[in-house]
Amino acid sequence: MLELDVTHREIRDAARAFARDRIAPHAKAWDEAEHFPLELMAELGKLGFLGIQIPERFGGAGLDTLAYAIIVEEVSYADGAMGLTVASHNGLGSSHIARFGSEALHARYLPKLATGEYLGAWALTEPGSGSDAGALRTRADRSGDDWVLSGSKMFITQGSVAGVCVVLASTDVSARQRGITAFAIEPGTPGFSARKLRGKMGCRASDTAELSLQEVRLSDAQRVGEVGQGFSDAMSILAKGRISIGAMALGLGEAALAAALAYAKERRQFGKRIGDFQALQWMLADSRTELDASRLLLYHACALADAGRPFAVEAAKAKLFASEAATRACDHALQIHGGYGYVNDFPVERFVRDVRVTRIGEGTSEVQRMIIARDLLGEG
Repeated sequence: MLELDVTHREIRDAARAFARDRIAPHAKAWDEAEHFPLELMAELGKLGFLGIQIPERFGGAGLDTLAYAIIVEEVSYADGAMGLTVASHNGLGSSHIARFGSEALHARYLPKLATGEYLGAWALTEPGSGSDAGALRTRADRSGDDWVLSGSKMFITQGSVAGVCVVLASTDVSARQRGITAFAIEPGTPGFSARKLRGKMGCRASDTAELSLQEVRLSDAQRVGEVGQGFSDAMSILAKGRISIGAMALGLGEAALAAALAYAKERRQFGKRIGDFQALQWMLADSRTELDASRLLLYHACALADAGRPFAVEAAKAKLFASEAATRACDHALQIHGGYGYVNDFPVERFVRDVRVTRIGEGTSEVQRMIIARDLLGEG
């Protein structure tokens, strides 16, 4: 296993201490109530966990991709829902503004996003378009010097609690992907509304919403990036976002393995602890091996990103493998717990529910395989 340097070990230890002290004890209650702990965001902001890669001149931590992955993993170990919140806030909405927004947008939003005064949301998915992002139907039409947006977005993380939301809309329907542009919208803008979604399978404490845009008028100053470049910018954003979702999966997988190990050492059947049975030992061994491999893939993708080298394919590999390995680790943990794993007296049933979204968000496993295969075939 690769060794972290002193700086990254300190970041890991700080994130671990906070997550296990301030998040883990509340995770079950937040999940059951579907409660988004808005009160926690200021604390995360003070630690720099909401401005991980925002430049220091805007109040951010200015850390690298590896630090980002480490923080998301540690928070996810304590609670997948909060891991998803940290991952999406940093990697999607905030990142899009930081990387492609104007200096005016930087000054307006980044200091608030870095401290947690604002949460960032990122709206690409629609009721009729998910993996086929180029088929989005939200429109942005010119009206003098302004833009008028109409449409809807679905499954938007932080959608009902965000201080600013980056919305992808078509400014040229005939151009499909080459006709998509991004805009920053604040809550309270006339015609813009959000409806919190309830009844999710997992990550219930994470805020997820449906957005409605009814002739939302925006000045051109709210445009994020160049006209027609929104899809290209979004794909770049998603590449790094896949690292964070892989890290989220890894954190959940590690939590599941720890729970399984503890239970295997304590639970006794047929006169001995269940960890002494080979069938269970193999589950534990497989989980440990696959999670270690996941971390190596993630850290490799981080290293490439931080070196300024192409990393999109490596991020796809890391996200694909980590999400599926963590799913198996969570399933093994539930199996080892037997009937107790199927009720919420133990946290493993929540791990199983929370980890499932990592094979969907920021591109499904099928999309990751498509990216990898196209690279192999020279079609990237």
